[in-house]
Amino acid sequence: MEKVAVLGAGSWGTALAITLAKKGFKVMLWARKSEDAEMINQNKENLKYLKGCPIPHNVLATSHLEEALKGTKAIVLSVPSHAVRETVRKCREYIENETVLINTAKGLELDTLKRLTEVMKEELPDYLEERIAVLSGPSHAEEVGLGMPTTVVASAYNNEVAEYVQDLFISSKFRVYTNPDVIGVELGGALKNVIALATGISDGLGFGDNTRAALMTRGIAEISRLGVRMGASSLTFAGLAGIGDLIVTCTSMHSRNRRAGIQLGQGKKLDEVLENMGMIVEGVKTTQAAYELSRRYEVEMPITEQVYGVLFKGQDPKKGVNQLMGRVKRKEVEEVVLYGQKWQ
Repeated sequence: MEKVAVLGAGSWGTALAITLAKKGFKVMLWARKSEDAEMINQNKENLKYLKGCPIPHNVLATSHLEEALKGTKAIVLSVPSHAVRETVRKCREYIENETVLINTAKGLELDTLKRLTEVMKEELPDYLEERIAVLSGPSHAEEVGLGMPTTVVASAYNNEVAEYVQDLFISSKFRVYTNPDVIGVELGGALKNVIALATGISDGLGFGDNTRAALMTRGIAEISRLGVRMGASSLTFAGLAGIGDLIVTCTSMHSRNRRAGIQLGQGKKLDEVLENMGMIVEGVKTTQAAYELSRRYEVEMPITEQVYGVLFKGQDPKKGVNQLMGRVKRKEVEEVVLYGQKWQ
């Protein structure tokens, strides 16, 4: 069997390992802690992060990076965004020339404000730059692990690599499209977590469907504004990596960001919320990065600004809602009015 390495034995890494194993690959699932690897191998289930999803016999968990990577032609990175740089750096000596590196983390590096493929490029030899890809889209691990129909996007700097990733993952239960817009796919996957925090806060305050729909719609508008300024295509944000991922993250209780937002809306402090979650909430650090990017690129992102205020300035969530609703009146799609259709 062809060997694939999945680095990160959290919920998403485990779900992807299951998906690949069902296609007949020999999957090496790397866990940072040896006790986690032993637990997975003994129970053929990740009782810590993805309980209820049986793990096929052709998945072997290990805490030894060299064992996981030796002889593989595909490396799937499913570690938290803040661990991507360190993990890639540790992998360098074991990566073969033709290896494809597929990032599945959704976030930004806080210290540098860089996209994760940019981080990967900095840590890899030049000849591997074109072997980097991204897998993103609306895909809760809990559902993927059970084989529920899911559709995602593979993006890369060249079409050959994107299609390789497509072929690697695609199945009757896991449909993969390709998209050449790496910037847009990465930003859509990262920034939707900020809006999911906002919709969670709204839910925690007791607001309803109208409010959630407004936040999601205006949220994708500000994600698109920043994305286009950073070089992405606006069309990407209308697809699976944009509105698709936004919908699932803002509406599902599988979403850690939404659940964290609910607790914030109910009046809990950030430290308490993160302790209660017990797992990484990517949207917290991404909010910091998105706020700084909006200032760097001089892009108006009012929802992001209010979420930042709640998370890091102790702002009352109700005040944030009032500030959003009390903003000066605007046209819905400024670009249409400026450059396109005019009033009759």
